[in-house]
Amino acid sequence: MIPRHQAVKAHVLDLIGKGALKPEDRVPSEAALVEALGVSRMTVNKALNALKDEGILTRIAGVGTFVADQRARGDLLTLRDIATDLAERGHRHDMQVLKSASEAASKDAAAQFEIEPGTPLFHVMVRHLQDGRPVLIEDRLIDPVIAPGVKRADFSKTTTHAWLSAAAPLQEAEHTVRAVSADAKTARLLDLPMKAACLQVRRRTWSRGRVASVALLTYAGDRYEISGRLDAPARP
Repeated sequence: MIPRHQAVKAHVLDLIGKGALKPEDRVPSEAALVEALGVSRMTVNKALNALKDEGILTRIAGVGTFVADQRARGDLLTLRDIATDLAERGHRHDMQVLKSASEAASKDAAAQFEIEPGTPLFHVMVRHLQDGRPVLIEDRLIDPVIAPGVKRADFSKTTTHAWLSAAAPLQEAEHTVRAVSADAKTARLLDLPMKAACLQVRRRTWSRGRVASVALLTYAGDRYEISGRLDAPARP
């Protein structure tokens, strides 16, 4: 027989899974759950506290219990490793390499790298997962002249961010951010409905005076957000 507090947890998780409770929604009160499920107040309290400890809920004394925001967060103003971001928020990060191969630079890629079309580049695609759910598709081109050894890198074990930080230390970066709708390929890779909202970042980085990498980063819109804070310098 399932312990009663586990049954309460399952009930709340079912409401979240069905979309009846969304991030930041207020969870039914302890009294309401007691009446609906026929359990004691102590049992409900134990279940809600367990979900809070697991990061599913947040509880504010005197205010109520709410569904926690499970979206991963990135920083708009600094370049950070997604593995570090997820770890700091208590999530597991996994990677799946979808592509890892050399290819000749297309006309568009050559313009991005400021090189001649046909110049060898290294193309890597990685799917990043948060707690087993896909959250980011990273599609990146790397200049092997600026980042020698990239062909031997194992991006199933180390992120491109960590590897490039060592092989081609960051000198400069630019990025643009836009909202896009998931096409068929993106929807399949991110496990999203067709035309679901996604956040897309196009990022170009420099090292040693040359473009080192160009990346297209596509995030599941309901699982990721980018924020940033810029502090103005103190006035004299």
